[in-house]
Amino acid sequence: MDDAGQNGQDVEAAQPTVRTDRKRRRLQALKITGAVVAVAVVALAFALRKPSPVGHWSGAEGRTDFMAAYDKAMAAMPRPAETIDARTDFGFVRVYRYEGASGRAEPLVLLPGRASASPVWADNLPHLLKIGDVYTIDLLGEPGKSVQEAPITSDTDQAAWLDQVLAQLQEESFHVVGLSIGGWTAANLAVHRPQRVTTLTLLDPVYTFSNIPIGTAIRAIPASVPWLPKSWRDSFNSYTAGGAPVEDVPVADMIESGMKNYTLRLPQPALIDEKALGGLAMPVLTILAGESVMHDVGTSRKVAERVLRNGTVKVYPNASHAINGEHPAETAADIAAFLDAG
Repeated sequence: MDDAGQNGQDVEAAQPTVRTDRKRRRLQALKITGAVVAVAVVALAFALRKPSPVGHWSGAEGRTDFMAAYDKAMAAMPRPAETIDARTDFGFVRVYRYEGASGRAEPLVLLPGRASASPVWADNLPHLLKIGDVYTIDLLGEPGKSVQEAPITSDTDQAAWLDQVLAQLQEESFHVVGLSIGGWTAANLAVHRPQRVTTLTLLDPVYTFSNIPIGTAIRAIPASVPWLPKSWRDSFNSYTAGGAPVEDVPVADMIESGMKNYTLRLPQPALIDEKALGGLAMPVLTILAGESVMHDVGTSRKVAERVLRNGTVKVYPNASHAINGEHPAETAADIAAFLDAG
């Protein structure tokens, strides 16, 4: 046999070996890929795990960091006449009572926005206390001095804990004022437990008359990841406040610390049904921020004007979602006129 023939046989004999090697390499690659996928799944499951059914701090250090920021922001508030920890079926709720200059029988109850707690009202209290007595509440399940102990799983639960708090206060009914998610909380209370709500004031509420725009929702995602840099959360908070600087601002520092160090275990708020809003019997004042990025202002105004049977709707054209801090005197004047007219 010549060399060519011998070489041909050698090539043919080698082909099964080559195919076997290729198959082995493919199987090895599949095993490696499978291992990577398995690790990724485990990592994702770990990242998305829910070790607690209630809102909680990331640890003692995170809680200490927030409480220091909270106390620093609280220093700008007037001294409360009373500090209350109200027991509810879902945990303890921190309430501060402030004595106003007016003899108005029914006090204001102030509900803050997400991750903000009572100190967010520092600029507002000097003006609102001219209207009457004021209670501020740290929302249950949010960073603050309220302590969630049982799962909150529905909108009815959200209304139940707040109604239980109001039932323990010395007055029988209240002028409820809510900012942002606090506006939704106030409206949700009025829908499910209206008995103690004399009037409702909603300051640029979210999930009440229209949904959060998709662009804002996307921008909020990285800001909600606690291990990402502080600058990402500051950037989002500045975005919602119309681009205002938030570094070294006590309330903004408190909000950023809450976003970083506290894990919420609350149900996603549902957009309040128009029929339910139309069923509200109490007077409702809605103040919308013309430059808000947290809802569609035009849609919110149309819905509020159409469905609220006893409603007053105002728009502050140049206000951002931080409307309470930008216009404290104006909002207080509008609330006072609204209550006097009622």
